[in-house]
Amino acid sequence: MVKKGIIIEHNKKLFIAIIVLTVLFVLVVFVSYKINKNSFGNECQTDSDCVPASCCHATSCVPSGESPDCSDIFCTQECQSGTLDCNQGSCGCVNGRCSVFFG
Repeated sequence: MVKKGIIIEHNKKLFIAIIVLTVLFVLVVFVSYKINKNSFGNECQTDSDCVPASCCHATSCVPSGESPDCSDIFCTQECQSGTLDCNQGSCGCVNGRCSVFFG
């Protein structure tokens, strides 16, 4: 009887080499993505480049180019703790990333 398909036992070295090369490729892509994002893809340069991430009761900030469309949104006037409501916090730029400042 003839076996069909890939026989890994006869090609163990090739199979291991393919796996190692695939893992290395994924690592190189991941590292280069992180380097490019951190070096060239900064979200912001100044505090004014950052805005709340949601229309109501925002808890995080995003670059102004990613701001949500709040034109048809009505929010409650409640000041929820842990949000940017009622000037409890503000958006700012830290190391090229939009962040929330509470205080």
